[in-house]
Amino acid sequence: MSTYEDYAEASGHYDSTRIAVGHEIILGHLAAGPTPLAEVALLDAGCGTGNYAAALAPHIGSLAIVDASEQMLAVATAKLASTVDAPPVTARVGTLQALPFEDDSFDAVMTNQVLHHLERESEAGWPEHAKVFAEYARVLRPGGVLVVNTCSREQVHHGYWAFSLIPLGTEELVRRYAPLDVLEDLARANGLAPVGRFVATDATIQGEAYFDAEGPLSESWRRADSTWSLSPATEVDAMIATVTDLRDRGDLDAYLADHDARRVDIGQTTFLVLRADPGGAARSR
Repeated sequence: MSTYEDYAEASGHYDSTRIAVGHEIILGHLAAGPTPLAEVALLDAGCGTGNYAAALAPHIGSLAIVDASEQMLAVATAKLASTVDAPPVTARVGTLQALPFEDDSFDAVMTNQVLHHLERESEAGWPEHAKVFAEYARVLRPGGVLVVNTCSREQVHHGYWAFSLIPLGTEELVRRYAPLDVLEDLARANGLAPVGRFVATDATIQGEAYFDAEGPLSESWRRADSTWSLSPATEVDAMIATVTDLRDRGDLDAYLADHDARRVDIGQTTFLVLRADPGGAARSR
């Protein structure tokens, strides 16, 4: 589904610096829904390599995963097959704009760091995003829970220290993240009521790898984050020269600390929690 990243290739690098950050937020809101947690039918829409699905699988009743990349889906399926106490898993190739499931199939849907891979459409009113939210609403049962794991534009600008090294790539990424207010408006238009916004300020998407000051010098480290695909080759070359110079002068750790200062206040990701009308009010089809 990504309009700019080759996930067939990236699937081999993705898990080297990715964890299911904030999965406990999702779990808590699934538990607060109308269906007992152990009976929840959950869809992971745009599952990637299945880190979030694997974290939640032992706690729920059934699980379906969908991704547009066959390679990412294969990694996720293998991971879930080895996850202790995971329920049976339905895995399908498909896009968020046309989810391959029947109406009212799930008690909960989660989508983690996926929406910015849609078309860059901020000037066009976010039509592809509108299609996606209509699909979320369609497959959710009345009273069901939707959790959207995304980034605010402030988090993209100031929550990732290494992005300061690639301003062109970062600005392109920012344009691909729909503002949080826009996402909530699209949800409301499809009968999904915002419950709240939740941020795990003490966690990083990359886990401990985030604090590897020399990480940007490694192609594998970069390949695990699609942002680097948006940065021109000349900018990446300049970044390598800058990081190498900072390292050789003994200033690299200080650079990381300085450019990471705001993350501890704003976090890296925001979880939008939304609830389908319990009465099954009319939704966009």
